[in-house]
Amino acid sequence: MQVILHIGVHCTDEDRLLKGLLRNADDFHREGISIPGPSRYRMLLSEVVSQLGAGTPAPEAREVMLDAILSEDPAQVKRVILSHETLLSVPKLALEGGEIYRKVERRLQAVAKLFDGDDLQILVGLRDFATWIPAMLRATPHETPESFLAGADPMQLRWSDLIARIRQALPDVPLLLWCNEDTPLLWGQILREAAGIEAERKIIGSFDLFSELVSPEAMQRFRGFLRENPQVSEAQKRRVMAAFLEKYALPEAMEEELDMPGWDAAYVDMLTELYDEDVWQISQMDGVRVLSP
Repeated sequence: MQVILHIGVHCTDEDRLLKGLLRNADDFHREGISIPGPSRYRMLLSEVVSQLGAGTPAPEAREVMLDAILSEDPAQVKRVILSHETLLSVPKLALEGGEIYRKVERRLQAVAKLFDGDDLQILVGLRDFATWIPAMLRATPHETPESFLAGADPMQLRWSDLIARIRQALPDVPLLLWCNEDTPLLWGQILREAAGIEAERKIIGSFDLFSELVSPEAMQRFRGFLRENPQVSEAQKRRVMAAFLEKYALPEAMEEELDMPGWDAAYVDMLTELYDEDVWQISQMDGVRVLSP
């Protein structure tokens, strides 16, 4: 069985991946692709991973877990997709000890042991620290940036450190990554990659995120373009979407709230430059694939 585990990061998804996949669940189900509801596995998986730690699961642990997660016969399922952004940490402890998700190795190794013998793949959406830190501060009880950062220097934070730690802990598990900033253009591809279906296959909701960034009139024009050009490729669609965003993007939808004490425009620009360079470094890692528009 293929086990696809989406682990966030925090403030990149808000369960959109799960909801997008569930809109296509009936079609996927006929092909042996299962998308369980989160209430069936999130708390259970967190508890099992915490209890397991560095130990070895009981021989029947996988079967018990699958029976709890799946509504169908596990023998009929080829691929199961799980989305659990708090598996590594609750948001307020994301930088506990000044390190990004400091328990990532132990927790993901526990998942790998639980599904030993299955084809595990990990999906991760990344986000520029210039916007991630303010978003996380708003999403947690922390009252100051210093409290959330727990000693970490934003200029020294690197997602590549986290990805390298995951690769070292699970060298045989492939990772699929994307940047949150690119998600509206990549959304259809992300859904298809998660489901393991053909790149050009039509699915429901491919343009949901894009439609939130442009006016209704612009979206109507875009759909008209698709009707008039039914053979256009996914890559060509993304280029057209980028052009529409440049011309018709709603200013309020594109603005990020960055009210951080001590952060001026130069500081934010430097964080973004470091992030872009870091994503490129990640794209060069073995076993890692980074989606791009």
